[in-house]
Amino acid sequence: MHFSILLASLASILISICGAAPSVSLVSNTQLDANGVFFVSYDGVVNVNSFQLSGVLTYSGWQYAAWYTSTRYAILARRQLPSGAWSTLQLPHQLSTNDSHNVIALGVSPADGKIHVAMDCHSTQLYYTSSEANLATSGASWVASRFGSITTTLGNLNIGTVVTYPQFVVTPDNLLQFVYRSGVSGNGATQLAEYKSGSWANVGSWASASGTYTSTNGVTSTARNLYIHGFTYRANRVHITGTWREQAGGVSCSSGGLTNHDTTYFYSDDKGRTWKNSAGASIGTSGSSPVNVNTAGIIVDSLNADHGLMNQESQAVDSAGQIHAIISYVPGRFTQCVTNYESDRTSYARPFHVYRSSNGTFTKVEIPFAISSVGRSQIVMDNSDNAYVVLPYVRIVTASKSSGWADWTLAYDGQAQGLNAFGEVTVDRARVSSGVLSILYQLKSTGTTPSAVKVIDFNLNG
Repeated sequence: MHFSILLASLASILISICGAAPSVSLVSNTQLDANGVFFVSYDGVVNVNSFQLSGVLTYSGWQYAAWYTSTRYAILARRQLPSGAWSTLQLPHQLSTNDSHNVIALGVSPADGKIHVAMDCHSTQLYYTSSEANLATSGASWVASRFGSITTTLGNLNIGTVVTYPQFVVTPDNLLQFVYRSGVSGNGATQLAEYKSGSWANVGSWASASGTYTSTNGVTSTARNLYIHGFTYRANRVHITGTWREQAGGVSCSSGGLTNHDTTYFYSDDKGRTWKNSAGASIGTSGSSPVNVNTAGIIVDSLNADHGLMNQESQAVDSAGQIHAIISYVPGRFTQCVTNYESDRTSYARPFHVYRSSNGTFTKVEIPFAISSVGRSQIVMDNSDNAYVVLPYVRIVTASKSSGWADWTLAYDGQAQGLNAFGEVTVDRARVSSGVLSILYQLKSTGTTPSAVKVIDFNLNG
């Protein structure tokens, strides 16, 4: 309680000195589908998850969104910005299982204007298609026949049959990359492929399952996977923050907790080929010597596996090239042992803003708003480096750069406004630079009763 009062007092002082935190203003709230597929697994719904990265995407004046409708078919939608009507098409693929991790990810390859779609995988084979050339720029009719057949390879590249968390990322020199995990939770590797001259090529694993971790209770684990908060370019550098998940459940104080521990950071200046830690020391090479749990100098916030630390939240990079991440866990003032992560996170978890300064040091600040959910939050930054964090249920909290990101304020409360959002959301990161935050969300439902999928837009008033 005293810590919360101190935070509130500090924020009040900073606001009086520096001015208020940025605000947001509602532009529109559009229904994409009255009957999106709905079921809950792994505490989430398949149409909106933080790790989609690009379930809603802006490119060259057009905005795209993807979801599964009640018949389980994959739907792609498009509108011309800023306020064109949405058009939809149905791909010839149905969601294979009630698994909320089987999300749809979208990407565009700038060299040929193709739209790429990866979907319906969780430690299983991938389903993939891409459009005809220039569909992303030509404005040609929005029909399914403009997409190729659904394959279980990444185009020409066979990436195996144990694929999870597909993400498309565009490099500063306009190549399209594909980030994914091979293997399974607690024993997997992060992988990178690249699209060039019309074909995909493997870059290799850049974070592996190898190494040894011994927890504070003395239990040793010899396998894990790195869960990333993003794969984010700024200038010629790609930034990674993440957390490790151990295979050995005994590293946690309770079997009802999570084996996630520590927040890591490292970066690459050659499009993911070689890696350095925050101090600039070389620490790994993709494909031959990937980063692992024992790699030196990559832990930037140490936390044991007893606090329900969530994986795959989000990150952003400011105009100075410094990383900002949102992490969340149950602080020690509530308990030193999370025994049921679903209930304990809902009751006690708090979000934290972790960011790097130009001298290489990291700062962690508690955002003074409870998550009140199992789920994750999303951070974006406007062109003035103000921070906007979308908490579950479309609650937007903001902080100004001028305050040192300390004047956290509730700018929009989706619960109070009656949005009835399920929990986690997906954001359009590519559109933020134009001063608009687009948020894809789905309405709460029960059982498997379909519910509406919507996009809500806000102007960022930084």
